[in-house]
Amino acid sequence: MSIDLHAYLTRIGRPGDTHPTLDVLRSVHRGHIEGIPFENLDPVLGGAPSLALADLEAKLVHGARGGYCYEHNTLLAAALTAIGFRVTLLTARVLVGAREGEIRPRTHMLMLTEVPGEPVPYVTDVGFGSIGSLLEPIPLTAGAELHDAPRRHRLVHEPHEGPLELWKLQAYLRAEGEWEDQYSFTVEPFEAPDYEVINWHIATNPRSPFARGVYVQRTTPDTHLSLTGRRFTETAPDGSLTERELADGSEVLKVLRDEFGIRLPEGTRLPG
Repeated sequence: MSIDLHAYLTRIGRPGDTHPTLDVLRSVHRGHIEGIPFENLDPVLGGAPSLALADLEAKLVHGARGGYCYEHNTLLAAALTAIGFRVTLLTARVLVGAREGEIRPRTHMLMLTEVPGEPVPYVTDVGFGSIGSLLEPIPLTAGAELHDAPRRHRLVHEPHEGPLELWKLQAYLRAEGEWEDQYSFTVEPFEAPDYEVINWHIATNPRSPFARGVYVQRTTPDTHLSLTGRRFTETAPDGSLTERELADGSEVLKVLRDEFGIRLPEGTRLPG
């Protein structure tokens, strides 16, 4: 099955030019980030989300819903391929919040996108679901720095013993004035069945944070919104925060609808 490219581009507010150029890649990437929220509501409600393209289109394109990394980046990969880009799927170890010496499994999906005429591929990722996530793709070059306003990112090499170079994405924290590790990865290709296994683990393992509590993110041109459990946070471009605790499940559903554009079926009750 091929993606309905027109419907997808309309959903992210980028209908029009579909030539495989760097400007189009940047535009589609930012449009996706700003157009479709990150959310883990399917696992919280007791199910593993489908990664079939038809189901992703029904949910993320037509269904007033979002998803987490496997959903977002599978959908984007299909769209970029339809436009004419060549995409290589990868996985990464999330480093944000990791303890010193902690080795986490590779559970995050991202990709490399080859742009005709460009000397190196671009790290492309619309599914990280964090204030430190990329707003635009970044070239796979050591020391490359991206000013994807209002954010700022760079890629560095991380020494390790493996045969492939280890890359690390970092985001600049304005408030602290320092770089923070986001995730590390190699360029070993992964395939759709690999993500089916990882997706099932993340969605159904009772120890997985994505199976235990609500985690929703939305990026707009003016702000970043997040909902963790009942804690609703708005982050301004300068890094300043506004936080409040939601009263109950009914208010959570209202905030999901009004602030994140997420509409769940009538009668849905979130745990906790």
